[in-house]
Amino acid sequence: MDGIQLNFSPTSLAILNGILGFIMFGVALDMKLDDFKRIISLPKSVLIGVVAQFLLLPAFTFMLVYLINPRPSIGLGMILVAACPGGNISNFITHYAKGNTALSVTMSAISTLFAVVMTPFNISFWGSLHPGTAGILKTVALNPMDLFWTILVLLALPMVLGIYISEKHPTIANRVKKGMKLFSLTFFAVFVLAALAANWNYFLEYIGVIFFIILLHNAVALGTGFTAATLLGIDKRDRKAVTIEVGIQNSGLGLVLIFNFFNGLGGMAIIAAGWGIWHIIAGLMIAYFWSRKEDETGEVAASD
Repeated sequence: MDGIQLNFSPTSLAILNGILGFIMFGVALDMKLDDFKRIISLPKSVLIGVVAQFLLLPAFTFMLVYLINPRPSIGLGMILVAACPGGNISNFITHYAKGNTALSVTMSAISTLFAVVMTPFNISFWGSLHPGTAGILKTVALNPMDLFWTILVLLALPMVLGIYISEKHPTIANRVKKGMKLFSLTFFAVFVLAALAANWNYFLEYIGVIFFIILLHNAVALGTGFTAATLLGIDKRDRKAVTIEVGIQNSGLGLVLIFNFFNGLGGMAIIAAGWGIWHIIAGLMIAYFWSRKEDETGEVAASD
C-alpha cells in the first residue's frame, strides 16, 4: 500500500483545489463577524474545543499510531486527518443533534483560522516523531511553509471573502448561499465518487485493512471531544457541539494536501477518503441518538 500512487491528474488536482475553496466560500457566506466575537460569551467552550481539536486529538492519534503500528502511509494519513480543522458539515450535524449550533459555527470559524498555522505544525511535528512516518516526510521533503500558504489560500482567503460579502452585502449572501452550498457539496461528492471509481480496485483491495482503523480513529476523535467537554463541566448543548466538531474532520482539505504534497500516496489517500465517508455516518448516528433522547426527555418532562 505504501507504494501505491492513486490515479489523479494535475487537472483533477486543480479542480479539487477549486472545489474546496468554493465550499469554504459558500460556508463563510453563512458566517458573521459576531461568530468570532461570540468567543467572548463562550470562552470556556470554545477554548475546550480548540484545545481538543489541535492539541489533544493529534497527540492521541500519534499514540494510536504507535499502539496499532499500521503501515507508515496509513499512520501519516491518520496524523494528517487529525491535524485538519473541523469539517463543514459539523454545523448541520450539531443542529440535528440539538446541540449549540452557534458554538459549532464559532468553533468552525476559529478552527479554520487556527488551521493555517496548526495543521502544518501538527503534521510536521507528530509525523516526524514516528520512524515510519518521518521517513515519508523526508522523502517528500515537506516544507511546513508550503503547507501554510496552501491552507491560507484554500481556507482563510475564501472565508474572509465570504464573511466580507455576508457583512457588506447580506441580501446577495442570503440569495445565493443555500444554492451555492448545495451545488458545491454535490459537486464535491460527485468528484470524490468519480475519483473512487478510477481507483476502485485499490479501494476493494484495501478497504478491509483500513476500515477498522478509520472506525477506531474516529471513535478516538469523538471521545476526545466528549471527554474533554465533560471533564471540564460545560453544559449539554455545548458538549454536543464540541464532540461533533472534534469528531468531524475536514477530510476534503486532507485529500487536497495529500495530492498536493504527497503525490496521492495510497495509504494516506484511502484513509482520508474513508474518513470522509465514515465520519458523516458516525456523526449522523450520534446526532440521531441525541435528538431522539432529547425528544423523549422533553416528552417525559411535558407529561410530568
